[in-house]
Amino acid sequence: MPFYERGAVRIHYEEAGSGFPLLVIPGGGLNSTIGFLSGNAPFNAMDALKDRYRCITMDLRNANGGRSSGPLEADRPWDAYTDDHIGLMDHLGIRQFLVVGYCIGGPFIWNLIKRAPDRVAAAVLVQPSGFRPELPDQFYTNNMANWGPALCARRPEITMEMVSAFLSKMYRDNADFVFTVTRDFVRACQTPVLVLPDDIPPHPYAVAMESVRLAPKSEVSLYPWKEPKEMIPVVVRQVRSFLRAHQPAAAAR
Repeated sequence: MPFYERGAVRIHYEEAGSGFPLLVIPGGGLNSTIGFLSGNAPFNAMDALKDRYRCITMDLRNANGGRSSGPLEADRPWDAYTDDHIGLMDHLGIRQFLVVGYCIGGPFIWNLIKRAPDRVAAAVLVQPSGFRPELPDQFYTNNMANWGPALCARRPEITMEMVSAFLSKMYRDNADFVFTVTRDFVRACQTPVLVLPDDIPPHPYAVAMESVRLAPKSEVSLYPWKEPKEMIPVVVRQVRSFLRAHQPAAAAR
C-alpha cells in the first residue's frame, strides 16, 4: 500500500492503468476514501478509465475509515487538502493531469484550478457539492455529528472545539456557491470542465448548472443520468470523449 509523506502528512494512495495521468477524487465529504469508488459512486472512474489513463486516487486526510492522516489546519482547510492533491502529483513526478472528482471533489477541483491552473488540463465534476441557501449549515452540522466525533476518538490531541473551528472556516466563512472560488473566478476560468449534475441536499442542481452557465469552457451531461441505471454508461462515454478531447499530447514531467 503506497504512501506519500510530507512532514506530518501521510497520504495513502492507489494507482491503476497507464497513460496520461488522471487524478480521481472520491466523494463522501470529509470521509472521502478510496472505498467510495467501489461502494457508493454511481460509476468507478478508476475501473472505467484505467484502460486509457494512469488513474491515481487517495484517501482524504483524516477521513474516518481511511489511511491518510495529518494536522487539522483550521486556518486553511480547503488549501490544506489541495496541498495534498498537488503534493501527491509532485511526489509521483506528474506535472500536468486530468481530474475526475465526486461530490466534495467539485469544490476541490475548483480550488485545484485556482491554485494550479497550468497543471489541470481538464476536469469532470460528478454530482458536485455546493451551498444550498435553504440548508445553509448542513455541512457544518453533518460533519460535527458524523466526522468530528470519530476523528477525536482516534486522535485524542484533536478536540471537538478544534473540529468546530475547522468546519466553520471551511463551510461558514465563505458560505456561498462552491465554497472555494467565486463566480467571477468561474466566469474567467479557461480550464475545460464537464459537469454531471445531481440534486440531493449536498449536491444542489442549481449550483451545478450555474457553474455550467458561468464557465466559458463548460459542458454538461444529460439530467437525470443516474436513473434509470442504463443511462450511466451513456454518461461514462461522454466522460471518456471529453477527457480524450482535452488530453494534452504528452505529460510534462
